[in-house]
Amino acid sequence: MKRFKSIKWRLQLWYGLILVLVLVGFGFTAYQLERGRVFARIDDGLHRRIGVLANAFRRPPPRRSGGNEQLFNRPPPGPFPDGGPPPMQKDRPVPEFHMSSEDAHFFDADDPNNFYFIIKTRDGKELAHSANAPPIPAEVDSIVPQPPDSRIQLATVDFGKYREIPNVLPSGEIIWVGCSIAPELKELHLTALKLAGFGGIILVFGLVGGGWLVGRALHPIDDISATAAKISAGDLSQRINVAEAESELGRLAAVLNSTFARLETAFAQQQQFTADAAHELRTPVTVMLTQAQTALTRERAAAEYRETVEACQRSAQRMRRLIESLLELARLDAGQEPLNRMPFDLSQMVREGTESVRPLADERGVKIRCELTPVQCVGDAERLAQVVTNLLVNAIQYNRDKGEVRVTTQSQIGLAVLIVADTGPGIPAADLPHIFERFYRADKARSAGRAGLGLAIAKAIVAAHGGTMEAASQTGTGTTFTVRLPAN
Repeated sequence: MKRFKSIKWRLQLWYGLILVLVLVGFGFTAYQLERGRVFARIDDGLHRRIGVLANAFRRPPPRRSGGNEQLFNRPPPGPFPDGGPPPMQKDRPVPEFHMSSEDAHFFDADDPNNFYFIIKTRDGKELAHSANAPPIPAEVDSIVPQPPDSRIQLATVDFGKYREIPNVLPSGEIIWVGCSIAPELKELHLTALKLAGFGGIILVFGLVGGGWLVGRALHPIDDISATAAKISAGDLSQRINVAEAESELGRLAAVLNSTFARLETAFAQQQQFTADAAHELRTPVTVMLTQAQTALTRERAAAEYRETVEACQRSAQRMRRLIESLLELARLDAGQEPLNRMPFDLSQMVREGTESVRPLADERGVKIRCELTPVQCVGDAERLAQVVTNLLVNAIQYNRDKGEVRVTTQSQIGLAVLIVADTGPGIPAADLPHIFERFYRADKARSAGRAGLGLAIAKAIVAAHGGTMEAASQTGTGTTFTVRLPAN
């Protein structure tokens, strides 16, 4: 059944089974303790009365002058009907049973415990019994033990609603002392019913409470399933409602919410990236189509055709650069860009990069000042040189005329650090968090012909080497880029 495959029902069944076992064990133990207490009290009274009856055989016969002693249905003295006393009593007179009035209260008729006694000889002849004594069943009478050496037998015998203790005196007489246990049995029956009733009530409340707790504990799973279904349907803005953030499922829901947020961001970035790429490709394609259509409308001179072809070539080259950049980003994102990791001196690579861009700096009158400390680094020197060139070109192009670019290399604990700072107008605070995004250009007026992928590619290359790239800027004073790479 599907219901029993549910985690909730499995936990409920297991919890219910354990609760039933605990309640049954507790109830059985409590019943046995109460039963033992009741029967111990009864047995204590039976043992005391056996001692009283045993002492009654050792008292002298009562005086004829009218004493207070009582005889309980004592038969007249005389020979036994089967030819004499038991073998152990052949040379002894038939004992007489005398009970004083002080001891008679142990067998009063108004005693709530209704104690009684029966005294027989070894051959089964009855010597005395109390008025309320019931007949002893034959199967019980037959289990009387052999005469001991003047020791009282303590084994109890139950038959019906009576509990008895037999005792064989050294002289051979058998004493049965018993009492009715009907009230005690009724009390124990009521105790068992009470225990069962209380156990049933506790079981019901336990199952209801356990079901509520299990349902509450597993409720986040239902929320997770419902939210995941909505997300799979396309609504990436859905989040799991975390009511108990400190529980295991609450922490799982928090992790899933973070995953869903990153998934939504990734989809949004993908959509924006696709739109931006289409926009960037549309411009050169439009130029090419316009130039071709213009050239085809009528006959033109060779020089005009040449200009048209050159315009188409420039647009095609721009498209090629954009496509190559997009492919490079895609490979870096997928971790498929091969990196030739070799040890090299970061300061030497930076020095070569500054020399390659110095003509661009001289064209704008920008001075490049280097403070290069030899720093060993492990990585793909060619790809990292691309990062250095990109940062230097940006620092020159977005600098003020006759400005300055400061390039520094230094070593930190386990890191090789590159710092490129310019004295340009800086990046507005609203644009600074977005400068590493693809196709993002803070200076729209100075970005003609640039796709805005340089910093995104540079940061992706640094991340592929296990490093970080950060930017800090203040409007009017310039921008500083800091690259940290593993030293080994």
